Amino acid sequence: MSQIQPKKILPLLMINMFIVMLGVGLVTPILSALITDFGASGQTIGFLVAAYGITQFVLSPITGKLSDQYGRKSLIVAGVAVFALAKIIFAIGSELWMLYCSRLLEGVAAALLVPPMMAYVADMTTTEERAKGNGLLGTAMSLGFVIGPGLGGLLAGYGLRVPLYAAAGAAVLAVIISIIGLPEPLSKDDMIAARAKGAPKLSILRPYADSLKSNYAALYMIVFVMTFGLANFESVFGLYVTNRFQFTPQAISVILTAGAVIGVGMQALLVARVIKAFGEQRVIQASLLFTSFAFAVLLLVRDFWTIFLVTSCIFFAMSLLRPALNTRISKMAGNEQGAAAGMNNAYISLGNILGPSLAGLLFDVNVVWPFLVGCFILLVTFLMTLRLK
Repeated sequence: MSQIQPKKILPLLMINMFIVMLGVGLVTPILSALITDFGASGQTIGFLVAAYGITQFVLSPITGKLSDQYGRKSLIVAGVAVFALAKIIFAIGSELWMLYCSRLLEGVAAALLVPPMMAYVADMTTTEERAKGNGLLGTAMSLGFVIGPGLGGLLAGYGLRVPLYAAAGAAVLAVIISIIGLPEPLSKDDMIAARAKGAPKLSILRPYADSLKSNYAALYMIVFVMTFGLANFESVFGLYVTNRFQFTPQAISVILTAGAVIGVGMQALLVARVIKAFGEQRVIQASLLFTSFAFAVLLLVRDFWTIFLVTSCIFFAMSLLRPALNTRISKMAGNEQGAAAGMNNAYISLGNILGPSLAGLLFDVNVVWPFLVGCFILLVTFLMTLRLK
């Protein structure tokens, strides 16, 4: 472990993560209006959202290894800088291709940022402290997502593109903070040893094929299922309660926002204590089983407050599952923290791409199918974890 003091550096990582995720959330309220100005269809919005996940999916395995070979700090600084550039391109974009370029660059930025940050936490913490570090980093990420849309809506009152410039400015601030405040946690010897294993190759399928043969294969599958299930749920929840119960957009917003806030609170206050008390394995199993059960219950309840309660429980379980998985993978990774974090992030991207896609198809068949399939997949994954050691 690095001699860097977590109490001094972890807040800087959290600020960076918060600023970037805030920048992602700032754009949410204005995206539809911007696309409408171009005369584009709703399908265009779907493609723009997918573009982000595609580049993140392709590059995360590579950037994780690069952070082992050339250091965490250089990739973090590069990632925030690319994010700022992406927001500026979106802000000045006068053609659709510029918006696509911006979204692709955002995916590149996420691939450059998230794996090195996760690896950085592992570098500077003991195995006992790691769950707390992962939980706090996850809190910063979630908080950015929660605050971003609301702040973006307020800033949009001064001009539709003002949130984009604000996000770019915040990212530039994060670049300065990273350059001045972040030390490099890896020694030169560590990086030389990592480079001796060879440069990572640009391949879409090879890293995933190799990962399925690794010691982390089962955990990567759980990461995918977790992200797939949550993305599945979030993408059609609004449609589901609107179709079945005629919920208003305001009611849906209250449910999802409150659920996200509960998740943030749990990550900040309870995650480290729960994982320390019960261990990653039991937390992973309990979270999967609980979420599977909650998906099934959601189909049986009808009134607003019961749906609110069940949805909050889903967010609560997921807020425990993510740090527990990250901590378990990190403990197994040894000197390959960047590579392991990169593949972890890649499977998150895959879940974010496939979850909404399948949910939309299933919803068109029957409004309950996305939740039934999600329930089944989570339950099967729970049964698989019973064989994990």
